[in-house]
Amino acid sequence: MGSWVRRALVVVAALGVVGTAAAFGLSDAEAPPVPRAATVTTGVSGASTLTGSWQAPAPPKPAEPASFVVAHAAGPTVSLFAEPDVPYEPKPRLDHPTHEGLPVVFLVLEERGDWLQVRVSSRPNDLVAWVRRAEVTLDTVPNRVLVEVGARRVTVLRGDQVLLQETAAVGSDRTPTPLGQFFVDGIVPLSGTGPYGAGQVSVSGFSDVLQSFGGGVGQIALHGTNRPDLLGQNVSNGCVRLSNDAITRLADLAPLGTPVDVVA
Repeated sequence: MGSWVRRALVVVAALGVVGTAAAFGLSDAEAPPVPRAATVTTGVSGASTLTGSWQAPAPPKPAEPASFVVAHAAGPTVSLFAEPDVPYEPKPRLDHPTHEGLPVVFLVLEERGDWLQVRVSSRPNDLVAWVRRAEVTLDTVPNRVLVEVGARRVTVLRGDQVLLQETAAVGSDRTPTPLGQFFVDGIVPLSGTGPYGAGQVSVSGFSDVLQSFGGGVGQIALHGTNRPDLLGQNVSNGCVRLSNDAITRLADLAPLGTPVDVVA
């Protein structure tokens, strides 16, 4: 084949690719489908043909929520319902404040007229119920917390932006950190000298092993530590330990109601 013929085929192939991209509306910012294999057949007097198979581009990743709706108890009690107007018999109401003196807060999952579907800080883990909108006030929080037990890591995110990422100590094999979708339900600053370090960020999750611990009901928390040498290990009774500096910063970034996802 003469050199002028080879140059012509290169130009034709390039024009074909550009024409195809234009026909499918691909912009400079979009990645075209990637061919798995392709064959170009040409003839001296016939039209060129292109055959092969293409891998479709991956669908776009859904955007992370920009904020989350939180409900705060407005009166001395909040009634819980299994469905609107159907009382939740195992626990028909919550006292506000709690027996620990902390405010009652919920993470809102759905709004339906005069009713809100909420995540509740109570056993069993991941408890979802309904509350009357009239019994709460609404607010929003901007961030979420991701606890990766296997990676021994805690990350605070705003959308896809990482605001804080720190090494953590997690539950031991005998007292593992429970997995699930929780939220921050209490923040308690501490002196920094005891086993809980500079503070506790209480989470609406409860140990799957311990029904009580230290006078409490086996609820977990993210908290500081006076043993930073143990960070990165699975040594706790189910709580998530962070350095004192990290728990102080996390408390500022994760106000009441902030979602906390604990994954394997």
